[in-house]
Amino acid sequence: MSTSRMEAFSDGVLAIIITIMVLELAAPEEPTLAALVPLIPTFLSYLLSFIFIGIYWNNHHHLLQAVEQVDGRILWANLHLLLWLSLIPFVTAWMGETDFAAWPNDQSTFYGGGRVCTTGGI
Repeated sequence: MSTSRMEAFSDGVLAIIITIMVLELAAPEEPTLAALVPLIPTFLSYLLSFIFIGIYWNNHHHLLQAVEQVDGRILWANLHLLLWLSLIPFVTAWMGETDFAAWPNDQSTFYGGGRVCTTGGI
């Protein structure tokens, strides 16, 4: 398999992940800036996750520049990476809904653990 095929698949998965995350953002019912204040934790969790996905996307692109041909090991490592990245929308929504409850907590532990597993996929 060529690297371009795997890179295109990965780019598509990452685009879907970002789309799912942004769809989790709910507009406030009131048309005032004050109505946005309670949504700040949700926006912060989205921003944090968006930055992480951008970093992984950039690193993924540069790593594939060093690969000439995709073999089974690289394919499964890439799928491992995408598995953990695909959990980001779930944890992002969880963190946003709980307003980043007192740190450390289950959400931050799960979020950090997911990042460790994702890094292992690279």
